[in-house]
Amino acid sequence: MTAAFLVLSAFLASAVEFVEALTIVLAAGLTRGWRSSLTGLGAATVVLAAIVAALGPTLKLVPIDVLRLVVGALLLAFGLQWLRKAILRATGFKALHDEDAIFAREAAEAHEAASETRAGLDWYGFTLSFKGVLLEGLEVAFIVITFGSTQGSVGLAALGAGIALVLVAVVGVVVHAPLSRVPENTMKFAVGVMLTTFGIFWSTEGVGAHWPGNDAALPVVLAFVVALSFASVVLLRRRRLVLA
Repeated sequence: MTAAFLVLSAFLASAVEFVEALTIVLAAGLTRGWRSSLTGLGAATVVLAAIVAALGPTLKLVPIDVLRLVVGALLLAFGLQWLRKAILRATGFKALHDEDAIFAREAAEAHEAASETRAGLDWYGFTLSFKGVLLEGLEVAFIVITFGSTQGSVGLAALGAGIALVLVAVVGVVVHAPLSRVPENTMKFAVGVMLTTFGIFWSTEGVGAHWPGNDAALPVVLAFVVALSFASVVLLRRRRLVLA
């Protein structure tokens, strides 16, 4: 069960980041040229691969309980942040993430930027694509490394991220447009739930406590987080109706 959760969590979290990175790459490619945009994408991918290769083995030197405590606390912080935003968007207190609007903004800024050529590349298009992919990719790298190292299976986490990368890339090439129809808030809600679940589970183990049934307790924690999250959505929707 833990392996399935691991792959699914890595897949969903990575897919959200890859969708956002795709929007930036498309904006750079369509306005500044595909050569510069794709070169920036490739350069960022090389940097991310080097970071994962360097940090992955290093984390193996950290005692597993310490690693689970630190990673659990970080995942809990990230998960609650993602979950909070997803709940606020689901209840109308925060605007939904609009990939079309982001694409239009990035494209307009790229179109208006001054032209500067370095090493045969449009520098603005290169840096826009590079920075976008690197920043979004760092979050994917964090998820893959921490999830995999804590469970002793970086391969499973990388598998989930790899599936997300291939899926988003293929769809992006086919539609050649921002993936605005992807239910991103639903995905972020699911990711927030899973990150929070793993955060609670691993941080508890990190302080020396033991869950009844070990990994079998994970679905119970997940059910608790899901129930609490949906209850928050219901209560906030009622409050919004009262305020309206």
